[in-house]
Amino acid sequence: MPRDHVPEDATAPILSALVALRQSVQGRTPARNGRHGSSGVALSPLRGRGMEYAESREYVAGDDARHIDWRLTARNGRTHTKLFQAERDRLTLIVADTNPALYFGTRVRFKSVQAARAGAVAAWAALRDGDRIAAMRGSLREPPIPPAGGMKAAMRVLDALRRWYTAPPEDDAGLALALDHAQRVLRPGSRLIVLAEPASVLAVPDARWAALARHGEVIVLLVTDAFEQQPPRERLPFAAADSRIELDLAGKAQRAQWARDFRAPLQEAMEKLQARGIRAIELPADADSASWLPAPRRREVA
Repeated sequence: MPRDHVPEDATAPILSALVALRQSVQGRTPARNGRHGSSGVALSPLRGRGMEYAESREYVAGDDARHIDWRLTARNGRTHTKLFQAERDRLTLIVADTNPALYFGTRVRFKSVQAARAGAVAAWAALRDGDRIAAMRGSLREPPIPPAGGMKAAMRVLDALRRWYTAPPEDDAGLALALDHAQRVLRPGSRLIVLAEPASVLAVPDARWAALARHGEVIVLLVTDAFEQQPPRERLPFAAADSRIELDLAGKAQRAQWARDFRAPLQEAMEKLQARGIRAIELPADADSASWLPAPRRREVA
């Protein structure tokens, strides 16, 4: 590829490019809201999926006795019942895998840049749908980007993706830790978007994926590079530490080993996730970063 055709964000994401991806979400099918839309709350004396405690009031005939607030009743001598409210909106949580293997690429951009771009698309889609947005990675030191709604929340997530995918974080503790933290944040009805290297997915226990799938929608974007999935049949030089080696990728044995190291993990990760009802999508580094979203709506012809 001629040097002047190399994208500005080929090796590290830039914030302006992540912001510009908002346009790629326009016209695509938004997520369906509930019967009452995605905003507004209504108090209810009934407990249910996606319900949070709001307040207590005096008991009136017809209230469910199972929801009596016994502590308040004991304190003031009058029977009170608990009221609950539906959550105002859904949470979209973006989990970023920062495996060092992602910071590599041979077509258009590094896999890490594609992960940042896909995460930005997810953030813009969440903003369009009226969701609260949060993001996190596997770190014992850096706190997650907390759930919030609106443009400021989307921009905080985009800036975090830019930082995380500019270079491998020194304190990366793995995707498994990030998903452990994610499970504590997610509630029924949440949407989880995972940006990951296939090998990272395989390192996460099966039970963790199964537990996450029970919370709501889970989408895992498996970021790949064309060279890893289908290398040329040539002898190619590689730099290894302080030396250079040649790898004969035309040889049968070498190609078989290459397939075990790169293609097999992708296939195993896809099968592992799909078996647990998780939507797994391969996202090549040179693909449209929004290609994993539902197709744009077609204009109706009069």
